[in-house]
Amino acid sequence: MGAEVDAQEFTRADRTRHREKVRRCLDVFARMLRDSVFDTDDPMVGLEVELNLVDEANDPALKNAEALERIADPAWQTELGQFNIEINVAPARLREGGLADFEANLRRSLNDAETKSAEIGAHLVMIGVLPTLAEGHMGPGSLSGNPRYRLLSEQILAARGEDIELSIQGLPPASEQVETTAGTILPEAACTSTQLHVQTSPSEFADYWNASQAVSAIQLALGANSPYLLGKQLWRETRIPLFEQATDTRAEELKVQGVRPRVWFGERWVTSVFDLFEENVRYFPALLPITDDEDPVQVLEGGGTPNLSELRLHNGTVYRWNRPVYDIAGGVPHLRVENRVLAAGPTVVDTMANAAFYFGLVRSLAESERPLWSAMSFSAAEENFHTAALHGIDAQVFWPGIGQVPATELVLRRLLPMARQGLDAWGVPGEDSDRLLGVIEGRCLAGVNGAEWFVRRMAERAGQDRYDALRAVTGEYRERMHTNEPVHTW
Repeated sequence: MGAEVDAQEFTRADRTRHREKVRRCLDVFARMLRDSVFDTDDPMVGLEVELNLVDEANDPALKNAEALERIADPAWQTELGQFNIEINVAPARLREGGLADFEANLRRSLNDAETKSAEIGAHLVMIGVLPTLAEGHMGPGSLSGNPRYRLLSEQILAARGEDIELSIQGLPPASEQVETTAGTILPEAACTSTQLHVQTSPSEFADYWNASQAVSAIQLALGANSPYLLGKQLWRETRIPLFEQATDTRAEELKVQGVRPRVWFGERWVTSVFDLFEENVRYFPALLPITDDEDPVQVLEGGGTPNLSELRLHNGTVYRWNRPVYDIAGGVPHLRVENRVLAAGPTVVDTMANAAFYFGLVRSLAESERPLWSAMSFSAAEENFHTAALHGIDAQVFWPGIGQVPATELVLRRLLPMARQGLDAWGVPGEDSDRLLGVIEGRCLAGVNGAEWFVRRMAERAGQDRYDALRAVTGEYRERMHTNEPVHTW
């Protein structure tokens, strides 16, 4: 959810001063893109995973503060809900065994965290939306203690002027539906994700972002893992509509006027990273108008690297599914694409297979002589995205040169070889590529991902009390998660 902030109230003068500072930062960012040296020589990739906490009955455990105290590892952090925690895996270079290191470090950290958090009756679950969440978990008492979360919730509700409405219709034949309201952004806490980071140069950023947008639908189809919310069977990746609605600052009148939502796929292919930051400043008012004393012009002209804190904070409150990131490491600025599409889990090996597929495919597409997006409309990419979220592994998508095609067939026929080429270009050892992309192939051949497995197991319990069935299947899911066997083999 971003950097910590202090609890506070904002005046009209605060907002005016912050807007001026954000625009000043944007001007400096444009100068830096033109004149500064960014860290591009040996790009790294990164990984963050958000998880849920459950008790012995597999209901949400509101114990993230106690769990983190037991875990006592700075790589672990709070998230929005008290039933959430997040791990930040140290960035790595793929050519130096990054995928294998990620997998080993993630498994080791998860095992250690599970052992320690279990001492207080809290168990980790890697799943996009915790199936046993109920209305009672969506109140303000479930917010984490970090003042940032309550402040952000207050600002979103104030901007909206009314309670948040959730309206999500599931797939036929069941066609179940969630219709409810919330007085906080706590429903957003139901959405846990895997975030993949790719460092890139300013000149290549647009290609990597466009490529990430184009493949987002395929990622969703293969990795869908959120079929239940508040006891209802909805989309295969219910995180997508839930997140879009849970942080929507627009009243109905603003939606009708075409005001853009803060959770946003976007509306066009871009030619520069500047396009995305400039859109954020132009279209979205600040939610957290916190202003520091840095003069970015003075820092830049003095030979330093400005933090651009206001621009970065503002960027962190516009929830693009592929977010541009400006950051500084060792005093040197760099850029990343943050891919926020995927749900967590079901296992570490599934998570790493998803990462390998993304890293390989996005590099292959970004470095293609004829960009995919030159033959594909942006609206087609967005339609693919929501179709894949709705249908999961059974989704049919549009692809240039093919037309409408089952996502699994597209992956098997065309995209897996491209992902392998991209991993080769990254310098990933062949045995790692074979093993992880083999998981993706097996998932496509079996037609089973996390969401599909969960829905099928629930169907076997038809007639049982819904929440009792959800608890039982979540328990089975949690046990299988620890085997680290890929979900299509369960």
